[in-house]
Amino acid sequence: MDYDYNTSRKNLILPEYGRNIQKMIAHIGTIEDRAERNKAAMTIIGIMGNLNPHLRDVGDFKHKLWDHLAIISEFKLDIDSPYEAPEPSKFESKPNKIPYNQNRLRYKHYGKSVGLMLEKAAELEEGEEKVYLTTLLANHLKKSYLTWNREAVENEQIFKDMATLSKEAIKLSPDDIKLNETRDILHQNRKKPRPQRKSK
Repeated sequence: MDYDYNTSRKNLILPEYGRNIQKMIAHIGTIEDRAERNKAAMTIIGIMGNLNPHLRDVGDFKHKLWDHLAIISEFKLDIDSPYEAPEPSKFESKPNKIPYNQNRLRYKHYGKSVGLMLEKAAELEEGEEKVYLTTLLANHLKKSYLTWNREAVENEQIFKDMATLSKEAIKLSPDDIKLNETRDILHQNRKKPRPQRKSK
């Protein structure tokens, strides 16, 4: 008795449509009468649309389905499509590699965005807006530090890190602003799932 295992089947070209759709599209190619092939293709287009209702929000919804029909048929269907079939060569080339970000973070627990925000804050004129923003950022740094590191941190350390990240443009001390209490931040952190470190 022969069993039909997935490993022995032809690979799915567009897995989101499933194997039955692929089989039906393959069957269209065996229909000799052109009018019947066109009728069968229209029926399958309707089924494909029902299987992927999220595509209805995509511009040229019908065009996208006909393109998918051509792709699944490996561009072999001889039918009267209302749209020009895409060129097979467009699907043969590999996408360009996305280069890895080579920027090394000095303080990974703060992230890259904090340094950029501190640089922007340093450009602000002295006043309430700058005090408010730097206070928010200082408290954010303290919260990030306590999330990823030890169970305590001196406020002086936070201000020192702020100065380093802002390239010495923002220099604060405990006398300038008041940061949230460590115990309050830790209490809030315990309420949330602790981020998992990725193993190397």
